Amino acid sequence: MGADKGPGEVVAAVRLALDRGHAPGGVEVVGHPEVVAPLLKQTGLAGHPQVSFFPASEVIGMEERPIHSVKTKKDASLVRVIERVKDGACGVAVSCGNTGALMAYATLRLRPLEGIAKPALATVWPGKDTHFVVLDSGANPLCKPENLVHSAILGNAYAKTVLGLERPRVGLLSMSTGEGTGTPLTQAAHRCLRHLGEQIHYVGLVEGLHVFGNVVDVVVTDGFTGNVILKTFEAFWGRLKQVTKEEVTRHPLRLVGALLLRGAERDARRRVDIHRHGGAPLLGVRGNVLKAHGSSGREAIARTIRTASRLAKIDFQTELSVEIALANTSLHADGSERSIEHERQSRIAVT
Repeated sequence: MGADKGPGEVVAAVRLALDRGHAPGGVEVVGHPEVVAPLLKQTGLAGHPQVSFFPASEVIGMEERPIHSVKTKKDASLVRVIERVKDGACGVAVSCGNTGALMAYATLRLRPLEGIAKPALATVWPGKDTHFVVLDSGANPLCKPENLVHSAILGNAYAKTVLGLERPRVGLLSMSTGEGTGTPLTQAAHRCLRHLGEQIHYVGLVEGLHVFGNVVDVVVTDGFTGNVILKTFEAFWGRLKQVTKEEVTRHPLRLVGALLLRGAERDARRRVDIHRHGGAPLLGVRGNVLKAHGSSGREAIARTIRTASRLAKIDFQTELSVEIALANTSLHADGSERSIEHERQSRIAVT
C-alpha cells in the first residue's frame, strides 16, 4: 500500500515473481480489501494456489511520524506484515512503505538479536566488476563503535548469502586510509575491527573513491553517511540520464547514433541499476524484513521478492546470532569493549 506507483504495481510484481518461479513458498498480499481484492482479480491472482490475502484497513503515509504512526494505526498494512512474521505465518516481510515506520516497528516488535544494540539497513550497490553491500544505509544516524563492528559482521554474512561470496572484503569508510585519520568514531571502530582476527576479512579504512573500484565487498559506515551517499548516488544517476537525453535530442545525427548505441545503453543501465538485487534488509532483528524503495517498479519489487525467498530458505537469523556472539567474545577478550566503555566514561555531559 505504500508504493509510490500504487498498489497495482506491487500486485503486478507478485505476478511477475510467481511467473519466474521466484516465490516457491507463496506470497501473502497485505492491504486494504477494497483496493487490493480487485487488483488480485485483474491480474489472475485471486484464488491462485500460491497467493493468499490478509486484510489491513489502514495505511501509514510516507510523511507520517514513524513511532506515532505505528502506535496509532494498529491495523496498518505495514504493521500487519511485521505481525505476520512475528506470528510465524510468514518467513519474510516486504514493504515499499514508510522506511522509518517499518524499521521502528520491526525493531520494537521483533526485537534485536542477542548481542546487538541497533539493527542496520543494508543496500546492494553496483561496483566495477560485481556488486557490493553498504550498511548502515539509514537505520542509525548516530552510532557507537560497537554498532559499526556489528554492521561489519551483519554485512559480511549478508554478502555471503546474497552475493555468493566465500570471504567478502570488509572496509570501514573514512576520509583517508591513513592510520589515525577520520572521526573519533571511525578510529575507535577501526581498532575494534582489527581485533576480530580471522572472523571477517577486514581490509581496513577505505575512501569514497574506493567504493566503486572493486576494493571491498562490504562498506561499513554510520546511518547518516550511508543514507546521504545512497540518495546522492540515486540523484546523480537520475540527473545523468536526464542530461544525456537532453544532449542526444539536440541534433538529428545524435539521434541516429543513439539508436545504434541503444543496446549498449540498455546493458550499461542494467549494470549500474541499484535496485538489481531488490530491497534492503533490516539486519539484526529477530526476523527477516526487506525494505523496497518507495519508487520501485514491478521489476525491482519482483527482485525483492526473489531475495526474500533466498532468506526464507536458510536459517539466516541463527547464523547472524552465532557471528555476533563470536565478535562480542573476541572484542571482550582483546579488551576492545573495555576501551569503548572507557571512551564513554571520558565523555562530559553539560547542561
